[in-house]
Amino acid sequence: MDAETLFPLGGSLPVRRLGFGTGGLVGPGYWGVRYEDSGRAVGVLRRAVERGVTLIDTADNYGPDVAEELVARALYPYPAGLVIATKGGVVRTGPDVWHIAGRPERLRAMCEASLRRLRVETIDLYQLHRLDPEVPMAEQLGALTELREEGKIRHLGLDSVGVAELTRALELAPLASVQNRYNLTERDSDAVLELCERRGLAFLPWFPLGHGALAESPHQGLTEVAARHGATTGQIALAWLLHRSPALLPTPGTGSLAHLDENLDAAGIALTDGDMARLDGAG
Repeated sequence: MDAETLFPLGGSLPVRRLGFGTGGLVGPGYWGVRYEDSGRAVGVLRRAVERGVTLIDTADNYGPDVAEELVARALYPYPAGLVIATKGGVVRTGPDVWHIAGRPERLRAMCEASLRRLRVETIDLYQLHRLDPEVPMAEQLGALTELREEGKIRHLGLDSVGVAELTRALELAPLASVQNRYNLTERDSDAVLELCERRGLAFLPWFPLGHGALAESPHQGLTEVAARHGATTGQIALAWLLHRSPALLPTPGTGSLAHLDENLDAAGIALTDGDMARLDGAG
């Protein structure tokens, strides 16, 4: 990986911009385990860190609980410089079945449960998985700010927000990140990305490969650029994100060691201005 692609998360935690997401380590619909032999998932996590990944992105509802427990099993005690990001505020009750739970007492209980599963006293980055429309934003962010003041959270982030929500949230709490759906062909959050750039926030794009579509059924422009670089289309889609903005921190996930290495090799691809123009137009 390119050691120069660093981002100061929250202004205090330098991380390599290409990280690893744990959603691919759990079962379909983010439910249960993906592999009966959990050693496979443990091996992927350890390989990611061996390859230089310094940002691991997970969530309490992946499994539920499974992904956080795998992170701790594979990587605890955590090496110096490794940043663990997790999320709370969503309760999963089945494959692809979930509901938002943003009441302050529930958020506190979720955070403290994540602390236990991850075996840490402080979570580096805790992101509110969804804003609860039934609870005032000030109460939700107030609960997380209290946890931060108690030393249980180092930095706060939000998931799936628009410009107006992010602007309001920044008035209520110190934020370090946003995590929205964003990739080469899904750019509805361009304005959010621009706001993150102006305010020094990290933008963690989820589904950076379009839920696999950019690797499995890519469009012509992506195929052309990949051929010029002798790369896969998935690698070019990740390289596009890294070139698109210094605030973008993609965390693609996988349960395959070979696919992991392929993804991480994308950090070494230098796209030209012509490549970016071709991809921007095709996207």
